[in-house]
Amino acid sequence: MVATPWAPPPSPPPHLPAPAAASHMAVTQALADALRSCGARGALSGARALHGRLVSVGLASAVFLQNTLLHAYLSCGALPDARSLLRGEITEPNVITHNIMMNGYAKLGSLSDAEELFGRMPRRDVTSWNTLMSGYFQSGQFTDALETFMSMRRTGDSLPNAFTFGCTMKSCGALGWHEVAPQLLGLLTKFGFEDDPDVATGIVDMFVRCGAVDFASKQFSQIKRPTVFCRNSMLAGYAKSYGVDHALEIFEGMPERDVVSWNMMVSALSQSGRAREALCMAVDMHNRGVRLDSTTYTSSLTACAKLSSLGWGKQLHAQVIRSLPRIDPYVASAMVELYAKCGCFKEARRVFSSLRDRNTVAWTVLIGGFLQYGCFSESLELFNQMRVELMTVDQFALATIISGCSNRMDMCLARQLHSLSLKSGHTRAVVISNSLISMYAKCGDLQNAESIFSLMAERDIVSWTGMLTAYSQVGNIGKAREFFDGMSTRNVITWNAMLGAYIQHGAEEDGLKMYSAMLTEKDVIPDWVTYVTLFRGCADMGANKLGDQIIGHTVKVGLILDTSVVNAVITMYSKCGRISEARKIFEFLSRKDLVSWNAMITGYSQHGMGKQAIEIFDDMLKKGAKPDYISYVAVLSSCSHSGLVQEGKFYFDMLKRDHNVSPGLEHFSCMVDLLARAGNLIEAKNLIDEMPMKPTAEVSGALLSACKTHGNNDLAELAAKHLFDLDSPDSGGYMLLAKIYADAGKSDDSAQVRKLMRDKGIKKNPGYSWMEVKNKIHIFKAEDVTHPQVIAIREKLDELMEKIAQLGYVRTESLRSEIHHSEKLAVAFGIMNLPSWMPIHIMKNLRICGDCHTVIKLISTVTGREFVIRDAVRFHHFKGGSCSCGDYW
Repeated sequence: MVATPWAPPPSPPPHLPAPAAASHMAVTQALADALRSCGARGALSGARALHGRLVSVGLASAVFLQNTLLHAYLSCGALPDARSLLRGEITEPNVITHNIMMNGYAKLGSLSDAEELFGRMPRRDVTSWNTLMSGYFQSGQFTDALETFMSMRRTGDSLPNAFTFGCTMKSCGALGWHEVAPQLLGLLTKFGFEDDPDVATGIVDMFVRCGAVDFASKQFSQIKRPTVFCRNSMLAGYAKSYGVDHALEIFEGMPERDVVSWNMMVSALSQSGRAREALCMAVDMHNRGVRLDSTTYTSSLTACAKLSSLGWGKQLHAQVIRSLPRIDPYVASAMVELYAKCGCFKEARRVFSSLRDRNTVAWTVLIGGFLQYGCFSESLELFNQMRVELMTVDQFALATIISGCSNRMDMCLARQLHSLSLKSGHTRAVVISNSLISMYAKCGDLQNAESIFSLMAERDIVSWTGMLTAYSQVGNIGKAREFFDGMSTRNVITWNAMLGAYIQHGAEEDGLKMYSAMLTEKDVIPDWVTYVTLFRGCADMGANKLGDQIIGHTVKVGLILDTSVVNAVITMYSKCGRISEARKIFEFLSRKDLVSWNAMITGYSQHGMGKQAIEIFDDMLKKGAKPDYISYVAVLSSCSHSGLVQEGKFYFDMLKRDHNVSPGLEHFSCMVDLLARAGNLIEAKNLIDEMPMKPTAEVSGALLSACKTHGNNDLAELAAKHLFDLDSPDSGGYMLLAKIYADAGKSDDSAQVRKLMRDKGIKKNPGYSWMEVKNKIHIFKAEDVTHPQVIAIREKLDELMEKIAQLGYVRTESLRSEIHHSEKLAVAFGIMNLPSWMPIHIMKNLRICGDCHTVIKLISTVTGREFVIRDAVRFHHFKGGSCSCGDYW
């Protein structure tokens, strides 16, 4: 891309004629040819010898030969020789002389000297301007290149040529300045270059790089015989702007393809998450006789890494060794990434060690691979080795190690890495500042995180989203919303972050308003994360109708077949009490992943359907899916809710024996609950004593609850003592022990427990229930007087209580307020407002009490209605006077 004022030299003559034997012109031409040959071959010693010959024959002052010698020195990289020649011997340099020197400065990395020389030139031509512009472009200073073009237009001392516009369009495309591109097109038309084939191709490429693919397509249609390069530009544009499927259509219709065309499609498929198709494309490329190059292998190996396909990767590795003369750093980096992501660190290190020139990409990939598998110490050691070997700190490697520190939440190391970022001058890099914000946020130091954010000279969407997420994680939704509102541009990730913040912290209604606002944004399209988050919100609220409406939205946008979205629908239906619909969706899903299986097992567990949960778990094993930590929590929980003691013991033994899953607190909690509720209190106590970790409040609480059920007050006191020692803020354990003492006639002890609660500032968690009626959530609290229909609800409840009293019900509550528990009020409201054929779904934040359980069973008898109640532990399906839990909850 550097302007050159002469054609390539012919082969030099075997010897030079003597001056006396040839004309002056012949000698001059011979010397010029010899100098060009030296420059082309990089023969500095030959150029210096010819310099001496020029002096000896009296031609050292010939400007033509001086320019040729200057070019030879610069072609050999001999900048000092060239400077000495220009300053000492060339007494009357012309514009060509200066252009040659500028060209040399630019090529040899002395762009500031080129600028200084350009400023001193007494006369400039179009090549002068082109040379400076080209130097800026080659150095990545695209803005400077465009400013030089504008200066050229302002001075008017030279008219632009095709080369000028080519460099200008490339700079505009590199910057993505879509506002400038049409102006350049207008100038091209004015100077009559729009019909030049190379310029026309440059126009298409510029608009593609600026993201104006429609405009590029219009220009492309006007080219009579577009080159392969031009078609490749359109291919890249369609892949980026309209998706890989549209690009595939263009690719299939291309009359001619080169290796770049194929590589674009392999890369596009891999980057869009269709790694398997990318590999098939590479195979098809090979089968059609197209030679795979380094770019092909890099994209293909990256696709293997995404699939964790070690077999495919090893085959490609072998193919690389056979077909490439040497493995370049990018192919090697892709190999390192493959082996590291597959956990094959010996192979990754072997490939890495074989590299002659280890670039920063290879180091960063290997460091990231160790981090992915939790090997932080090894990654930190590699990072320090890189600093020693390369004598520098790469910003992307530094960002990677900072991300690893974030997961460890090590404040001491965090401050050291921050200090290293400052010393290395990388804090100005946006990627480093973003990583530091994330690191401090995860370590709980929001003051430092916000300080870094405020000092950033340039912020991107990741910076703003990082701060939004940081405040969301600590529950400061107001501050998170301030950052959201402060953003000038937002993408779907930002919207999802704010939506997730509302849903995660129980502000589901605000989250749904956020989704409605998101739909009005022109350039933001909800993705699978959006709908997974929304379904989680619907599940938490128990919003059946709203969930069905959102399913309709996923159908419209084409995400209903996405596995993650379907998994979220399964969970939503399960948590909304529609377990049969959840099972239908589960069976509909053709590609079940581990999350799918876990969602269905958990759903059955929550509904107390232990045998069905075990059936799904066993089916998962038969299909070859490997259960994980969560799978075993789900199946053990289902055994606990259904009293399947032997089955629970079997699966508890299996998790470590067959699948190498180390039992955690959740597994032990399920087993303690299972054994204790079945009356095996001593066995449950022994299991707690044998736990390799300290029991949590959930474990001791499970034992305490079972002690109340089975009347073992001595063991209950022990469990309660351990629970109180944990200093848990939850009131459940205190209330349970107070109830045990009260039932045993120990009123003084009961009062002492309540006094202990007051002394510790622990208050009883208020119970409330809610339900969805006509797309509105209705909330009820005990003794609630705020509901618009409160009088009618109480009258209806009193009527129902009279009816069940005729069946022999006798109230057992000791307190008058417990007559109007929240779930009873919700039951009465549901009967009043929902059709008789419709099951009444109610959600409750606490565990349902024994009296309410009995009352709702009897109400289902006298009304013939079906009630589905989700409490804090599980579902209860009431129908015809019985409950699905079998009174085992």
